[in-house]
Amino acid sequence: MLEAYCWPPSVAPGEPVGLHVSTDAGSFRIEVARDGSERLEVFAADQVTAAHHPIPPDASSAGCGWPAAMTIPIGEDWPSGYYAVTVTAGDERADAFLVVHPAPGAGGRAPILLVLSTCTWNAYNDWGGPSLYTGGTQVAFDRPLAPGFLVKPEPHRRKAQPEPDREALYFFEWAAPLGLSVWSGGAGWWNWERAFLHWAETNGFAVDVAIQQDLEDVPGLLDGVRLYASVGHDEYWSWGMRDALDAHTAAGGNAAILSGNTCYWQVRIGEDRRIMTGYKYGADADPVLGTPDERFLTGAWVDRRIGRPEASSIGLSFSRGGYSRYGMGVPRASGAYTVWRPEHWAFEGTDLTYGDAMGLADAIVGYEVDGCELTTGSDGRPEPTFLDGSPEGLLVLASAPASLWSKDQQPARYAHEPGELENVTEAVYGDTLPEHLDDFRYNKAVMATFRTEGGGTVFNAGVTDWAYGLRGNDPIVEQVTRNVLTTLSA
Repeated sequence: MLEAYCWPPSVAPGEPVGLHVSTDAGSFRIEVARDGSERLEVFAADQVTAAHHPIPPDASSAGCGWPAAMTIPIGEDWPSGYYAVTVTAGDERADAFLVVHPAPGAGGRAPILLVLSTCTWNAYNDWGGPSLYTGGTQVAFDRPLAPGFLVKPEPHRRKAQPEPDREALYFFEWAAPLGLSVWSGGAGWWNWERAFLHWAETNGFAVDVAIQQDLEDVPGLLDGVRLYASVGHDEYWSWGMRDALDAHTAAGGNAAILSGNTCYWQVRIGEDRRIMTGYKYGADADPVLGTPDERFLTGAWVDRRIGRPEASSIGLSFSRGGYSRYGMGVPRASGAYTVWRPEHWAFEGTDLTYGDAMGLADAIVGYEVDGCELTTGSDGRPEPTFLDGSPEGLLVLASAPASLWSKDQQPARYAHEPGELENVTEAVYGDTLPEHLDDFRYNKAVMATFRTEGGGTVFNAGVTDWAYGLRGNDPIVEQVTRNVLTTLSA
């Protein structure tokens, strides 16, 4: 047995990080390397003494509580970034991570801040017991991440499927025989954020890195940042994290949401920052319901009792999107966006014209997607109704069909949950009347942008799998990404 995790998971340059290890081998080797466009090894040590520690029966919900085997000496000169921590003992290997976030007020900060979706990683992590997907309502940050979240063999499979599949087992059938968590297809460093950071740095963009918890825990983190970046699958947010992003864009800062299913569930982070609570579909059992703190209910952000739909921050919502090429969510979709406003600055240099397909080769409109309620404008092109919380001025650049699973469509492994269609309708209306279900039955993935009253610009790609277009070197996806990063980080 060899397992490891770092605590705290994110620090400023020069602050120490504890490495918590359990092993039967008696000692281990550690290597720490910044994972960017180039792999930069910054620390290594051999024959570090360690001991075996039992896995607590409540490890997934309360954490491991193992003592630190050593302290990783973070250098004052370590650049901000994601650092892969590789622990080996004989033939065994364990993977952990730490993040060096920029020090508020320090000079030399990058104009772009990539904020890793660590709350979503934690929600899916099934190491040591139930996750938020297998019956848990509380999950701990201070424990290892299950195999597959941080490292995968290449070429890895993705959640979007190549063919219609009611069970949506494409990723599962690949991951399980390799000993990877079957939930690691939906979250983790390897799938999306790593691909984006490698691409951005290779193309000359300076990017700092932080984790979601830093938005609440590091005062001034966003001071001086021109562009906030979210990439991949950024599903779980706390109230304070929303406040941080809203304050940033309200003050004229910009945001690039190259993510889907973004900010769909509210979570609460405990005072010691180690525990995350999320009742999700069981929000009616959340003890804050009916109290003065009801707005912190850990259900979908569109829930009428929370009163803060995520579209007010990012322009779009999973409740108006859903799935594409996953399960029975538009299973035979092309995977491409249809472009409606090629004259927009985001498409400059692409040669796209009205009605063109974008992202077809890599099926970027796949897995989980966000949208808004649409109508047809006077010029015949889609535009928002603005009845679902989307901000005034939201401009629809492209769209594609999407749908929410109903109870009888979702994969069997979600049999204990209501269908997404029924859950959204219940959250918004408090019932599942046929006419209310029809409001959410036929949706769209949407690419859109808007400006806040404070002058900030938000670009939302509306899809989890945008980064697969970067991995696949799709020239149009690359050019749009380049336009967004260049324009909004200036």
